[in-house]
Amino acid sequence: CPLISLGAEACPPKRAKQSEMSGQGRLPVFPTRQNLGVMKIKLVGAKKGHSLLKKKADALTMRMRSLLRQIMECKDTMGSSFKLGMFSLAEVKYAAGDIKPMVIESVTKSTTTISLQVDNVAGVKVPVFNAKHEGHDQGTELIGMSKGGREIGKARESFSKALDVLVKLATLQTSFVTLDEAVKVTNRRVNALDCVVVPRLEMTVAYITGELDEMEREEFFRLKRSQNKKQADIAAKKKEEAAAAEAAASILAAGGDSDVIF
Repeated sequence: CPLISLGAEACPPKRAKQSEMSGQGRLPVFPTRQNLGVMKIKLVGAKKGHSLLKKKADALTMRMRSLLRQIMECKDTMGSSFKLGMFSLAEVKYAAGDIKPMVIESVTKSTTTISLQVDNVAGVKVPVFNAKHEGHDQGTELIGMSKGGREIGKARESFSKALDVLVKLATLQTSFVTLDEAVKVTNRRVNALDCVVVPRLEMTVAYITGELDEMEREEFFRLKRSQNKKQADIAAKKKEEAAAAEAAASILAAGGDSDVIF
């Protein structure tokens, strides 16, 4: 059955046909009551695991849909932020000229750092990036003192906001890719349990149950036959004893022997 993608549902269970098509039958076990108990426990665990994995897949799919909606909104915001930043940069070039060499010479350290945290979503660890602003570099404070200071400050704020949006978009896209892989793996496990493991365990339980029932019927038939034979032997013995007693009685009734004269 096909894998579950974003927005798709699990395939309906057609376990008998799937087992026949895949060529996978029961597990090779001896039909004993102990193995029957073990297989039933495994079957209960497999069904419970299938239910939990299905709920996990549904939760991850819902989170992915939410992330997809946030990514679309963030991309729209990023487009407007960079558009505003490029307009601000054009105003800086018009008012103060090309300040790129001055900025490169004046910058001594980074004023924005990116920290990495880990978020747990239904057992899946996804990265979360956070942008931390540490103020302005003292070396760049003097840029624009003669002309274009207001435009430079406006451009700095515009690109700072654009950087925050870019970091947020990176977090959303990285989380989306991570959850997408987790959903694929989870759906493979769900389909494997639903289409392979559970049907094989059910077939094994049915086989052991049928064999045990057959053994009980054979044992009952054997006991019944043995009891009937025993009753027939007892009846035949009684009949022989009755015939012997009847023969002895007939001999006595026929008369005794003649007297012997010495």
